[in-house]
Amino acid sequence: MHLTKWGHACVSLTRPGLRLVIDPGVLTEPEALDGADAVLITHEHPDHFAEDRLRAAAEANPALRIWTNRSVAALLHGLGTRVTAVGDGDAFDIDGVGVQVRGEWHRPIHPDVPDVPNIGFLVDGTLFHPGDAFTVPDTPVDTLLVPVHGPWSSTGEVVDYLREVGPRRALTIHDGQLNQAGNHVVDTVLGATLAGSATDYTRLAPGEQTALAPVAAAKAVGSTS
Repeated sequence: MHLTKWGHACVSLTRPGLRLVIDPGVLTEPEALDGADAVLITHEHPDHFAEDRLRAAAEANPALRIWTNRSVAALLHGLGTRVTAVGDGDAFDIDGVGVQVRGEWHRPIHPDVPDVPNIGFLVDGTLFHPGDAFTVPDTPVDTLLVPVHGPWSSTGEVVDYLREVGPRRALTIHDGQLNQAGNHVVDTVLGATLAGSATDYTRLAPGEQTALAPVAAAKAVGSTS
């Protein structure tokens, strides 16, 4: 399976016969949804969920399926059984790719800002997308999509999250609101604090691809960490 990084919090995962897209929001290139067979949405904020684009993709592909939390599912009324609401602890299969759901709430921003539900997706037992949260899966993670910037976090908290999860590889997401200088600062701090650890920290440019470890290889790495 191959991962392609899109703008901000979105990635696509592809293998023969399946293209899975996670969190295509308004800061993501619209073409991220082209050819999608399935979509996962962590929560309702527009940088993760662009309703008009998702409905257009569903109209273009009547076979498109969507998994998300109950709040987003309620907003996608009219799509019927093509939308499945899931929550923490649920597991499902997408054409042979297993997905487990972890987490319940968005990371708090401020007491004056209402909390919203947020779920993370563990895909194929190897890759975890936490959405806007620092959810720690209850199983070793080979590849963590780490949100490096947002109004709900500090760079120090990102460091602590990476250390707690301890993935073999960390790929940046949630970086669409930083300019080049901001991303450089984040990369410098995270690179320095992870030096000597078992985690390989990598920033992918939009459109850049990388291969994901097979399930068996990822579990072998996790079992020794």
